[in-house]
Amino acid sequence: MCFVCRSRNEYHVSARGSQVVSLGRLLFTGWWARCIVIVLVMPLVACGLPQVRDSDKPPSFALKPDEVADTMLGKAMRPLKDAHPGESGIMPLLDAYSAFAARMLLTNSAQKTLDVQYYIWRNDNTGILLLEGLRKAAERGVRVRLLLDDNGITGRDMDTRLAALDSHPLIQVRLFNPFPFRTFKPLGFLTDFSRLNRRMHNKSFIADNLVTIIGGRNVGDEYFGATDGVLFSDLDVMAIGSVVDDTSQDFDRYWASASAYPVSVLLPKSEESALQNLSQAAANAEKTVTGEGYLKALRDSQFIRDFLDGQQEFDWAKVELISDSPQKITGDAEEEDMLIFSLARILRDPKSSVDLVSPYFVPTQAGVDGLSALAKRGVNIRILTNALESTDVAAVHAGYAKWRKPLLQAGIQLYEMRSQGNMNNMSDYLGPFGSSGSSLHAKTFTVDASRVFIGSFNFDPRSARLNTELGFVIESPALAKRVEEAFKSDVPQSSYEVRLDESERLYWVSYQDGVEQRYKVDPGTTLLQRFLVRVLSVLPIDWLL
Repeated sequence: MCFVCRSRNEYHVSARGSQVVSLGRLLFTGWWARCIVIVLVMPLVACGLPQVRDSDKPPSFALKPDEVADTMLGKAMRPLKDAHPGESGIMPLLDAYSAFAARMLLTNSAQKTLDVQYYIWRNDNTGILLLEGLRKAAERGVRVRLLLDDNGITGRDMDTRLAALDSHPLIQVRLFNPFPFRTFKPLGFLTDFSRLNRRMHNKSFIADNLVTIIGGRNVGDEYFGATDGVLFSDLDVMAIGSVVDDTSQDFDRYWASASAYPVSVLLPKSEESALQNLSQAAANAEKTVTGEGYLKALRDSQFIRDFLDGQQEFDWAKVELISDSPQKITGDAEEEDMLIFSLARILRDPKSSVDLVSPYFVPTQAGVDGLSALAKRGVNIRILTNALESTDVAAVHAGYAKWRKPLLQAGIQLYEMRSQGNMNNMSDYLGPFGSSGSSLHAKTFTVDASRVFIGSFNFDPRSARLNTELGFVIESPALAKRVEEAFKSDVPQSSYEVRLDESERLYWVSYQDGVEQRYKVDPGTTLLQRFLVRVLSVLPIDWLL
């Protein structure tokens, strides 16, 4: 299944070569250009990452089961867990409102601990509301640990908010793989590209070591349907049972890793008024037009009512957490400590079917060969990714587009999600892939209609070899069946199917009100967009995508 993998030696040679080429382009040939580069780089050299003392990172760990048994969540979960020993309860969070409501519900329900890990955390309405929720939890006596990838937070305002939270005695904030230069972070790539090009892409939200949420969503308005701009169609799962403790242990090893820096050694000390400013910002978020309508929708959410009434039904199954070692960031992880190794071990060779959903699908030649070999053996393969009109990263689409023809020639079915526009109705339009949005962001695949992967892993070289990732492998024919049915019913209604004509040329098919429409070029795109993708597709950049 893990056909995007490269050998380590191949990757390291590519990485060094890319740095040489990049620096060569930056230096140009003129002495004045060299002077400009020197002026830019010298401050970075002078302000490297600070030394972290043991006192800056006091050890802390997830609570043991007997320490949370008497909490509200513990009492609610105990009968369910006792009835399903060794299994985990899974509940897909299909729409954006439920995804945000679930996080706020856990934030408000936790009584002992909240452990939160994300790649992107926006300084927008939903981001601020969740930060304020963490502050309020700490005021109730909840220990909060917040671990964020430094590439996924932007701006001085966000730095100020994180420093303010960290000043609370019950809140600790750490930044993973931080940039040494805070004002304009990309300058850090000039001096430490090989490290900073690797990011922590994991996403998890854990309350009292009893309930967790993992999946593809980051924290921001575009992920929770709270904006009039781009909306991401995404997929999370809420889990209870045995897999939660595994998720907490995984959080602990990232929290304690050498790449996790306390914000206290990176950011200026917070002013006393900063926490009050966060509360005021949260109040303002609620008063905005988007925020007011959004919170009303949350108050009316059937998900919240069902959860509070104990009416939510979990799918109980064997669930295994798989994740990368945090040492992948420094290039020191062993092969067996990487997620792709676990995927190959757990998912084994497919026998009948593979349904794959990935917003950033870059199969590489190895992936095409592997998938084609499966198709030749009679395995039915269907793939859903973003169309050019809906993708938010054209370069990644270029890494996929050049492989469409050989994939189709092998008998593999390709679907490209159309841009849905600004959707106000957050219904289950895409079934198990999340609610309607203008860009696909869910990451899942099923094997033989029995095993399902849901997590942060994209089927691309970056997820395989550069970023750290996390996900669940779920032994659930019921959930796999939902994915299978979506490919039969929902996907054709929301996507273009890519096909080959008699002359082996690509064309696209969609259905509007049951009427078939054909396109000879990528639908909804301009000549310039298609030209750019064509140019990018010939560049040797797949390993970066």
